[in-house]
Amino acid sequence: MIHELGKTASMLQVFLAEIRDSKIQQDRLRFRKNMQRIGEVLAYELSKEISYSEINVSTPLGDADGHELKEQPVLAAILRAGLPLHEGALNVFDRADNAFVSAYRKYQNNGEFEIAIEYMSSPSLTGRTLILCDPMIATGSSMELAYRALLKRGIPEKVHVVSAISSVQGLTHLRKHLPENTSYWIGAVDRELTAKAYIVPGLGDAGDLAYGEKD
Repeated sequence: MIHELGKTASMLQVFLAEIRDSKIQQDRLRFRKNMQRIGEVLAYELSKEISYSEINVSTPLGDADGHELKEQPVLAAILRAGLPLHEGALNVFDRADNAFVSAYRKYQNNGEFEIAIEYMSSPSLTGRTLILCDPMIATGSSMELAYRALLKRGIPEKVHVVSAISSVQGLTHLRKHLPENTSYWIGAVDRELTAKAYIVPGLGDAGDLAYGEKD
């Protein structure tokens, strides 16, 4: 199931417009904060599909019915660009366990690239709900490889993908290579992917905009 939440007029559309705006992008703090806000909105919507238990809590004046998660999910960020989005999701799932995968484009002399995995840290995923956070899904290859790396820690029961902006091609790729019951929570789906695998209109390089250019 693909949930493109930016189709409906809401503050999410405002946050998406600001992370795309080349003038507002010059403020790194605001870019990171908007990406966190997007993570919070997407995680909140995702939370409606998580399993809960009914509980009773005591207030200073009596008892009240409530709910709690049956089990905490595992939030996985793809470094480095995924950190602000992950932080936003963690503001919602504040007791979640966390995983981190370093995936990057390793360029060749001819300008072509392959996705390389450098580092992975994760708790056991066996039977858990896994939430994969990455701000941009271009080809989908980095998220696929990150997911496969995480499988070394066990097979999750349910997978959710959270992303601010995705290409049609990236989602098509993931739907072929991630579990069939994976749910996708996307701010906006862009229709064009260039020959160099950049999303158009996209927003540029999310990692550079959040943390500065890299060598």
